[in-house]
Amino acid sequence: MDTFIIEGGHPVSGEIPVSGAKNAALPVLAATLLTRDEVSLERIPKVRDIRTMANLIESVGAEVTPNDGGYRIRAAEVTSPEAPYELVKTMRASSLVLGPLVARCGEARVSMPGGCAIGARPINLHLAGLEKLGAKITQEHGYIRAHAPHGLKGGVIHFDRITVTGTEDLMMAAVLAEGETTIENAALEPEVADLADLLTKMGARIEGAGTSTIRIQGVSELHGATHAIIPDRIEAGTFLIAGALAGDPLTVCGVNPNHVSALIDKMRQAGVEFSFPADDRIEVRAAGTLRAVDLATKEYPGFATDMQAQFLAMMTQAQGESQIIETIFENRFMHVSELLRMGADITLDGNRATVRGKTQLSGARVMASDLRASASLVIAALTAQGETVIDRVYHIDRGYERIEEKLRGVGAKIRRAR
Repeated sequence: MDTFIIEGGHPVSGEIPVSGAKNAALPVLAATLLTRDEVSLERIPKVRDIRTMANLIESVGAEVTPNDGGYRIRAAEVTSPEAPYELVKTMRASSLVLGPLVARCGEARVSMPGGCAIGARPINLHLAGLEKLGAKITQEHGYIRAHAPHGLKGGVIHFDRITVTGTEDLMMAAVLAEGETTIENAALEPEVADLADLLTKMGARIEGAGTSTIRIQGVSELHGATHAIIPDRIEAGTFLIAGALAGDPLTVCGVNPNHVSALIDKMRQAGVEFSFPADDRIEVRAAGTLRAVDLATKEYPGFATDMQAQFLAMMTQAQGESQIIETIFENRFMHVSELLRMGADITLDGNRATVRGKTQLSGARVMASDLRASASLVIAALTAQGETVIDRVYHIDRGYERIEEKLRGVGAKIRRAR
């Protein structure tokens, strides 16, 4: 397995680019199954989860052709509306093909999904929504089968709790359903609006994407389109925190500042200063003294759970005591034990982490346990004394494109070893 070897204590300066958003690209790839025509996708990040999803849609019959910075995809025929365990087991978002397949083919068979071990993420909300649209759902031998031989019918779907992939999955199912569908308590994430943007280009009729109520008027078919993915707000946030600890200064390029406003607000409370040299650039430099700040993760537009681990790593370098409360996933503090190995002072109590700083971190051998936890270890290693070795970096490869090359390009002492 690959490892990262990082020598801490070196400033990072210059410009670091942000790739397209993995969490936007995954549903957009699934949406290409809704039409027989070619869909051209741009600014697709070259990360492991994207390759898995591309392989998945290829396995059901789509032709997937890589081009410069993206894919051309044509699903003229869906030869096998099934997502097998071998492809689904490593990625929770593979359940996103459920809605498109049953909408287009009248049936879908999808293995129960896998992914990061950060807590239970059941897809029961997806399934209940599909049943509202007329699909019959059964489960056997580790597979979910959705069956709607006479097509889906519009209906009212109310989510008991906000679900991003559920909103995306049901939105894709509803665009080909007969009549009008209303999705209530929908997710507000930019990735949802980005998917709706593509679907609208393909001929879908969608109102309210990005708000809590989405209305969709079903159409009989969709056509091809060209679409560029939005920037990755989580990658951008990761680099902003790296800049707050070691920036001299660091400019994060190709970012939408509105998508990271909750993070910027919390970082400003901690004493970090920002400038905005252009609409898609944010400049940050290492703060002289960081102040401890409390936070609780929330659904968008609140503080993203995907930024909790990175912010916690930053709080180890802040003066005072901070309380970090995780409200989205019940098992998302696995990075804490590794940060303790590096000298952090953190106490866990259920879904609350108490971080006492400032502590001098020292390099150690640590292990990445999930995607965002691995990013927090990279951040900690950049500020630690000595050398840090991070094992199992395949986790970070699932969501960050060439992160070691990008960081090395701005002065970090980081290399990959096999």
